[in-house]
Amino acid sequence: MSARTAAALAALALCTPACASRSTAEPGPAPDRAAQTAWAERCADDDAWDKPGPAFHVYGDTWYVGTCAIASILVKGDAGAIVIDGGPKDGGKLVADNIAAAGVKLADVKLLLHSHEHNDHAGGLAELQRLTGATLLASEPAAKALAAGSPTEADPQFAYHGTFTPAKVGGIVHAGEPVKLGNLALTPVATPGHTPGALSWSWTSCEGSVCKAIAYVDSLSPVSSDDYRFSDHPAYLAAFRASIAKVAAMQCDILLTPHPMASGMREKLQAGNLASEPTCAAYAAGLTRKLDERLAKEAAPGETGT
Repeated sequence: MSARTAAALAALALCTPACASRSTAEPGPAPDRAAQTAWAERCADDDAWDKPGPAFHVYGDTWYVGTCAIASILVKGDAGAIVIDGGPKDGGKLVADNIAAAGVKLADVKLLLHSHEHNDHAGGLAELQRLTGATLLASEPAAKALAAGSPTEADPQFAYHGTFTPAKVGGIVHAGEPVKLGNLALTPVATPGHTPGALSWSWTSCEGSVCKAIAYVDSLSPVSSDDYRFSDHPAYLAAFRASIAKVAAMQCDILLTPHPMASGMREKLQAGNLASEPTCAAYAAGLTRKLDERLAKEAAPGETGT
């Protein structure tokens, strides 16, 4: 293990119990409405994965640093920063540019995390890792895919998604055990369904004494290769439904998703209220409808995957 990796993993133990419930007690900057509006004006729901979009402040210590179509989330702390998702294949440099635009030195990014292990979200992780020197932490199922640079055979989209540059996984995260860095504490929620190793994340960001629960919830859309049927995999289907139930129960003042359009981010930015609906419960209800529709389609004669 390198000295940098050891130092990054050692930093996970620096958070006090109090910070597990609030990521920072220091006032954060007021939302930059100009940057939020600029993102909403520049970005559309059908944009290419690697179309650049401006970084903008979400709340407290949390920033959006992704592209127009693929999210990447930056959380700043007193011992460095954590980034969730690296964008698509050519998105690592774009995310890095946005991290710098958010006022964080690349060397201050200490940890990289993930949502799900597909090339549109994990494709830029290796490049981002190279640029920052950060340690990548992953769920055990996702770690295999990230290290191989391709989905595993258990993935419903195994035959559909392409390869990406493999990334070096420096540690395994476990559901319910917060990832800690200084005064930051991000809690992973195992949400398999869209992929076997998918994680959703929750943390608390504060501005002065006003704290908000932020949830970065995985896609959980029932999409698959043409020859895959969720109804043929009852254990996986049960885990999928359990994931949606977990999302419905998450604390969620502000909902962020790997595909911004899934949580209506553009419309929320235009309205000037990222804390508006849908939040987690409504998002989960929509996921249940989509899964039920998919299963009904599979039950129709001659139908397979989507």
